[in-house]
Amino acid sequence: MLSPIKRIELSGRQWHTCVMTQPDLNKLDAEQLRALVTQLMGNAAEQQVEVQALQQRTERIEQRNQHLEAVNAKLSHELLLLRRLKFGKQSEKLDVLQRSLLEDIIDADTSAIEQEWADLVKDEPISNKPKAQPKRVALPAELPRVKVVHEPENTQCQCGCQLKRIGEDISEKLDYTPGVFSVEQHIRGKWICTDCETLTQAPVPAHVIDKGLPTTGLLAHVLVAKYADHLPLYRQGHVFGRAGYPIARSTLADWVGRCGHALQPLADALRETILDHPVVHADETPVPVLEPGKKKTSRAYIWAYCTTPYADTKAVVYDFAPSRAGEHARRFLEGWQGKLVCDDYSGYKASFGQGVTEVACMAHARRKFFELHESSKSTLAATALEQIGRLYEIERQAKGLDEQQRHILRQQRAKPITDELHTWLVASRQKVPDGTATAKAIDYSLKRWGALIRYLDDGDVPIDNNQVENQMRPWALGRKNWLCVSRRSDYVNDVKLAA
Repeated sequence: MLSPIKRIELSGRQWHTCVMTQPDLNKLDAEQLRALVTQLMGNAAEQQVEVQALQQRTERIEQRNQHLEAVNAKLSHELLLLRRLKFGKQSEKLDVLQRSLLEDIIDADTSAIEQEWADLVKDEPISNKPKAQPKRVALPAELPRVKVVHEPENTQCQCGCQLKRIGEDISEKLDYTPGVFSVEQHIRGKWICTDCETLTQAPVPAHVIDKGLPTTGLLAHVLVAKYADHLPLYRQGHVFGRAGYPIARSTLADWVGRCGHALQPLADALRETILDHPVVHADETPVPVLEPGKKKTSRAYIWAYCTTPYADTKAVVYDFAPSRAGEHARRFLEGWQGKLVCDDYSGYKASFGQGVTEVACMAHARRKFFELHESSKSTLAATALEQIGRLYEIERQAKGLDEQQRHILRQQRAKPITDELHTWLVASRQKVPDGTATAKAIDYSLKRWGALIRYLDDGDVPIDNNQVENQMRPWALGRKNWLCVSRRSDYVNDVKLAA
C-alpha cells in the first residue's frame, strides 16, 4: 500500500511529499484498488496545486527583477545627467559682492523711473523740493581735447549785414576710447550783427542724456560691456579708474537706466519687425529676482523671440515675465499667425489653437537619444543618432539654397529618411518596457512626430530651435556675473538693452 503523505520544510516553506511502496496489485481486491486510485489522484491534485504556486512565485520574482532592472537603468541614466549638468547653487546667502551688484541695478531702476516720471510731468509745476544732486567734478586738464566746432550755416544776418564773431560757448563731453579717455569740446561760436546786434549761434547738438557728461560713444561702450561682455558696472568703474577718470557705480547705473528708457521705441520696433515674419523662434530661460526686503530670490523668466536663419532680417527681442505661464507668450504673440519653432513646453500650446502652427525642435529629440547613449551606450540610441545625423547633413548642404530649392532637397532626400526613422521607432517602441529611459526617448519623438517633420513641407522653416537658443547664451553668461536682479523694471530695461 501507499505510505501516508508526509510534510517536509524547505527554505521556510512546507511541501507535501510521499514515499511510494510497490504494492502487490494481484493481491488487492476491487475495493482496495479503488482506494489506491483515489489516494493517487488526491496526491496528484495536491502536487498540481504546489506546482502552480511555484510557477506564480517564479513569475512574481521575474516581474520584480524586471522592475528593479528598469529602476536601476533609470537611476543610472539620471545620475549621469546630473553629473553632466552640474546645475544649481548650494546656497542663497548674499555676500558683499552680491550686494554691490544689486546696488547697480537699483540705481539704474531708480534713474529709469525718474526719467519716465519727468517725461510725464514736464509741463506741470513741481512743488516738492528738488533732490540734492552730487556736484560734477571738472574734467582733468591733462586729458586730451578734441575740438568739435559748431558754426551757423549762414553768417549773414537777415538784415543783410555780415555777422561778426564775438565769442563762443564751450561745453565738454567725456568720450572714451578703450583704455584712453578724451574730452570732446563742443565750441559754439557766437556771431553778432554789428548793425542790428542780432546774436546768432548754432544750436546745442542733441544727446542721449540732455546736459549729461557722456558722449554717445561712451554710453555705447558701457552698454556693450555690461550686456555683451557681461562686465558688471562696479567692475567697469574700476576699469575707468585705471584709465585716468574713475566713474562712480551709481553714475554708470543712472546712464544705463536713461538709455533703457530712450531705447523703448527700438524695442517696440523690433517686436513688430519679428512678428512681420511668418516663422518665428521662441524660447525662455529663468532669471533670479531679489525683491526689496526679501532674503531669498524668486524665479522670473526671460522670453526670447527671433527670426529664422533664413530670414532677410536677423532680429531678436527679449520679453521679461514674472513667471513661465503660457499667458505671457500669448500676450506677446497676440494677433500673430504663423509657424512657431519651440520646445515641448506646454506654455506654448495654448497659442496653437489660435492660428499658430507648432514646429518642433529636432535638436531636442536628438538630445534624448544622445543622453541615453551617453549613459548606457545603447545601440538603439546610436542608430537613432546616426539617422538624425543624416538629416542634419542634408541641412548643411541646403544652407546656401533658396526656399524653393531647400524644399525640393528635403522632399527628395530627407523625407525618405524620416519615413524610415518613424517606422523603426514604432517597431522599437513595442519591444521596450514602459517607463525606461529608452521608452521615454522614443515617446518624446513619436508624440511630436508631426511637428518634428513639419520643416520638410516649408523651405523657410528650420529643422531645430538652435537659432533662438544661441540668443539665450548671453543671459546664461550674464547670470554668472549679475547673480540676480531687483524689481521688475530692472529686467525690463535689461531686456531692451540686451536686444
